[in-house]
Order: sequence, then C-alpha cells, then structure tokens
Amino acid sequence: MDAAPLDPSTLSPYWMPFSHNRYFKQHHTLRMLDRADGVYYTTREGQRLFDCLSGLWCCGLGHRHPRIMDAIRQQLDVLDYGTAFQMGYEPTFRLAQRIVDMAPPGFGQVFFVNSGSEAVDTALKMALAYHRARGEAHRTRFIGREKGYHGVGFGGMSVGGMVANRKMFAAGMIPGVDHLPHTHNLQEMAFSKGQPTWGAHLADELERLVALHDASTVAAVIVEPMQGSAGVIVPPVGYLQRLREICDKYGILLIFDEVITGFGRMGAAFGAQYFAVTPDMITFAKGINNGSVPLGGVLTKHAIYEACMAGPDHMVEFFHGYTYSGHPLAVAAAHATLDVLSEEGIFEQVNQLVPVLESAVHSLKGEADIVDIRNCGLAAAVELAPIPGKPGLRALQVFEAGLKRGMLFRFSGDMIAMGPPFVSTAQQLHDMASVLRDAIRDSR
Repeated sequence: MDAAPLDPSTLSPYWMPFSHNRYFKQHHTLRMLDRADGVYYTTREGQRLFDCLSGLWCCGLGHRHPRIMDAIRQQLDVLDYGTAFQMGYEPTFRLAQRIVDMAPPGFGQVFFVNSGSEAVDTALKMALAYHRARGEAHRTRFIGREKGYHGVGFGGMSVGGMVANRKMFAAGMIPGVDHLPHTHNLQEMAFSKGQPTWGAHLADELERLVALHDASTVAAVIVEPMQGSAGVIVPPVGYLQRLREICDKYGILLIFDEVITGFGRMGAAFGAQYFAVTPDMITFAKGINNGSVPLGGVLTKHAIYEACMAGPDHMVEFFHGYTYSGHPLAVAAAHATLDVLSEEGIFEQVNQLVPVLESAVHSLKGEADIVDIRNCGLAAAVELAPIPGKPGLRALQVFEAGLKRGMLFRFSGDMIAMGPPFVSTAQQLHDMASVLRDAIRDSR
C-alpha cells in the first residue's frame, strides 16, 4: 500500500537512541514500523520484513506471541502496578524461584530491574557490597574487556570497551577500571565455525592486570560469554574456563553479562551452561519476557546474598532498587515466556537451527568484501571490508538493500549481525543468507 508522506517536522521532536538522527529523518522510507506478527515486521508502506535480529536480541519467540499477550491483558485486570519497596507480589517471588531453578548450581537469588544497563550497574554494586560485607572494602576495582558492551549506565559504560560509547562521556567514567584485551583476531580466527581454537591464552592477560593492580584491590571481572553487540565475537575454546580459574585463584567475582545469551539464544537457559563455566553473577534482560515489557535482573550466588544480609533485620540491607523493579505486567509476561520456552521445546528448536544458520551464513564465504563470518548458538555476523575513507557506509548500504528485499538486518560499524527468532524455519534462515548475499552485491 502507499503510505501518506510524513511531514518532516513531525519527526524532529524525537531524539532517537543509537541512531543517525539526521540521516534517518531524511531517509525513513521502509524504516517506519507499523506492526508485527510472528517473525515479521510490517512497515508503513506495507513491506514485510523478516526480523533477522529478533527485535534487538529480545523477541526470540517472535512478535505478539498469543500466550504472552494474553498474560499481559489478564494481568491488567488484576494488578497494574505494585511497589516493590517494602511490599511484595507473590508472582514476582515465584518468578525469581523459576529463574534460580534454570540457573547453574549455586545460584540462589534474583534482583529484578528494568533493563540490561540497570542489571549491570546493580551487579557492580553487589560486588562492592559483598566484599565490604566480608571485610574487604579495599576491593573496589573492576576489570572489563575491550569491545565489551554492558549497557549505557556510567558503571556499564566504564567496564565496557566500545570506544564510540565511551569517548564523549570520559569525564563521567568511574575510577579504578581496567580492561582485558578483546579476542577478535582476524588473522587467527577468520571464518571460524563456532568457538575458535586459537586464543585461550588471551585470558592470561588477567594475571598481568591482577599483578599490576594487586589482587586485593580487584572486586570483579565482567564479560559477555559471547559478545553480541560488538558483532558476535565468540570466545576461544578454553578462554572462559581460564578466566574462571584466575578469578578463583585471587578471590575475584566473575560476572557474566547474559543480556543477549540468556533464555535461549545459545540453545540453553544461559550461556554459562552452554560454555560449561559458572560465574558468580549473571545479568539478564531482553529474552526473559520476549521483549514485551521492560524487565531485567541479576542472578547471584546464594553466598553473595547471605554476605549482604547483615545488620539489624529491621533495617534495609542493600540500598538499591528501581520504581519499576519486578513490574507486575513484566512479571506476568515473563511467566508466560518461561512457560512457552519449557512447554514448546524451544531450546531443542534452537539447537536444531544452529547448524542450519552456520551452514547458511558460511555459504557466503568467498563473496567480495566479506572479511569474516562467525557464529555461535543462534547468532552470526558477517564482517565487511570498509569503503576506504567511509567506515560504516558499506554496512548501511547493505542494510538498506536488505530492507528493499524484505530483510531487517542489524548493522554496526561494517558488520551485519543476525540473531533470528527461535521459531524461525530452516528455509527462512537460508532465505536470510541468500538476501544478504544479494544485498552485499547490490551495495558495490
């Protein structure tokens, strides 16, 4: 259908997040979403777009899943909002237990927030509180990783390692943060399928940082098991295990940021289980309720919670929280999402699709301008050679060519990322790769 042209003045008031605002407002054809159903969006012009990134890594069950939508509608008739400060709501406690039951052994508590950014800042606070409660208040330093993404709060931005996210806000960085080197090495890893076999030794850099700062000052190490936002950077075989060993050696907490990898993307509840490495805390969001209502949280080992439960029992133990922590609508959506994940065998579906996605994306090897293809779980990325002097333009052109062909890819820098819905068909994944091939050719 032909959509009526938008008056440019109606677009000006909205300052869009992580977007080229000026460019978008001049080139918004096929980029204004109108509705969604299943694994497809529909634009104002009526163009159907296959959702190649499950929203923003969050809608693994597709859009408007009937069981999730019904749960939200029914919740509105019961309790629209309830404060989580000094009051409780039984479904929230039950949801926490369900998440604990899905986690690796040793986890005991969940602290609910509204986003991945809030989850990371909460986990950093928990690490400081834990060490202080144990008489080690001198442990204040955090170690993140280059190319890491941990949200946009000042804490997450500080431990994160994405230059563009940091440079404008350098004055607000929290002190006492260092970074491990990233594991992205095209010379050694290009076109790896799954985990690269080279690179476990890069984790030993943590030994150097600990020696530099002294172990007694380090509170926690935070990493994404698989780095999604930087373009599906996959950990080398043995890398995460080595980080765990070093953290154990020096009494340092290990935090996994599983905002992307949690609740199905790896064909398991958490990346911790997929990679067989158990951290001390797990941050999550996105997939916990299929992106329907903002919800996130921090899973903690029971020992961390117990250490913080100090002082008179009538006093608040941890001075932290949010107005919308454990919002009833978000909780209802999460219960429905976990029901679907369990009862409809979603993890098994993901595991069946993983080799399909791997085969589909790696079939693009040999195309001009592709310098790397990588995949892990139900996630993949194609890295493109930048246009000389115009970094990022090639991926934008591929993105726009994809829209015309019915695909909504995710572009960042000169990378195209894909994290298709768990309920996709094998044919849809092959079609996605085929269109990407055509879009790359169109962009030349």
